[in-house]
Amino acid sequence: MAHCRLYLISPPTIELKAFAKSLGEAFSGGDVGSFQLRLKGASDADIIAAAKELIPICHAHKAAFILNDRPDLVIQCNADGVHLGQDDCPVKKARAIVGEHRVIGISCHDSRHMAMEGGEEGADYVAFGAFYPTKSKSPEALAKYGTPTVEILDWWQSLTVIPCVAIGGITPQNCAPLVQAGADFIAAMAAVWEHPEGPAKAVAAFNEQIQYASSNHPRPL
Repeated sequence: MAHCRLYLISPPTIELKAFAKSLGEAFSGGDVGSFQLRLKGASDADIIAAAKELIPICHAHKAAFILNDRPDLVIQCNADGVHLGQDDCPVKKARAIVGEHRVIGISCHDSRHMAMEGGEEGADYVAFGAFYPTKSKSPEALAKYGTPTVEILDWWQSLTVIPCVAIGGITPQNCAPLVQAGADFIAAMAAVWEHPEGPAKAVAAFNEQIQYASSNHPRPL
């Protein structure tokens, strides 16, 4: 198994029953380390309902279930952790809410300072990106936080053992440089859920490329 693993992120809106089926199909395509529920604008009740439906699917495939933005709902959902953006609560406050044994990840964009600060405050992983153009972030947000290069992954790996996630516009066709630079996880959203042959094929394609890239021999698609 390659050291680098896939980190799936949900679309911002879902139809729960249909998406639960899609998530199960995605896991059938190969190794997935984590799944993040990232529902934007959803009610607390809808987030909790989605988590209760999707967590058993993730755990059946030994994948961590991460809730985006909402440490206050982690306990209610019995999620494995929370992912924090820069406009969410600080890591230390989130830790006080979710406890010592749940995962806390933090978005660091193109900022080495944010990553260092997050690590010092107790984040379990840091996420860098967007590395490539993506529909999940507005042009304003991308301009505000900058676009990282693969060097930031290599720098982070040389500095610490805290895992890092590469995120933003990543596909099987462009993930190899990120894997080779030291990403512990490759985050994917649209490339999986919008794949023309379905999520299982997308996950299989990601795993194939991660495996080859980990051996320093990325295979052209």
